[in-house]
Amino acid sequence: MGGELGFDEFYAASFRRLVGQLYAMTGNLPEAEDAVQEAYARAWQRWDKVREYGAPEAWIRTVAYRIAISAGRKAKNRLLAQHHHGAGRDQLPGLNPDHLVLMDALRRISADQRRAIVLHYLVGLTVEEIADETAAPSGTVKTWLSRGRKAMAPYVSEFAETSTSAGSSRSGQRTEAGEE
Repeated sequence: MGGELGFDEFYAASFRRLVGQLYAMTGNLPEAEDAVQEAYARAWQRWDKVREYGAPEAWIRTVAYRIAISAGRKAKNRLLAQHHHGAGRDQLPGLNPDHLVLMDALRRISADQRRAIVLHYLVGLTVEEIADETAAPSGTVKTWLSRGRKAMAPYVSEFAETSTSAGSSRSGQRTEAGEE
């Protein structure tokens, strides 16, 4: 996507999407915005090189994720303080209850599981693409996804359905009629 676009067009076409993805991964909107903005600043400095990558958006997402993780200790402490004091939820306008439940469930799983869940279900990446982006073996990504779904099942009904159906057969695959 980035190779044919100039930086400004690329930024305009992908910024909101990447902020949403990082928000889902980190659970903190301001932190996600800051990390994505910093990643774009780094990309802009070397745009001639970044634009030639097969997936410049993936490069920016990876850099932004690393920036967010390095600032993660502070963000985690802030999230814990907000959670204990009940602040934060009322300050985000326009969020529906389903979104809040999803974000709460994502906060309950490990960072690796959260990243894999977001990349797979929200971004739409395959297991192999996630493995490439995270530099982890595909078996590890599958484990993160499986454990993440299982941990989120009590909070997110879609994962409860996946968790119970995956446990009822070895393949965990359904036919078009929803039968295994």
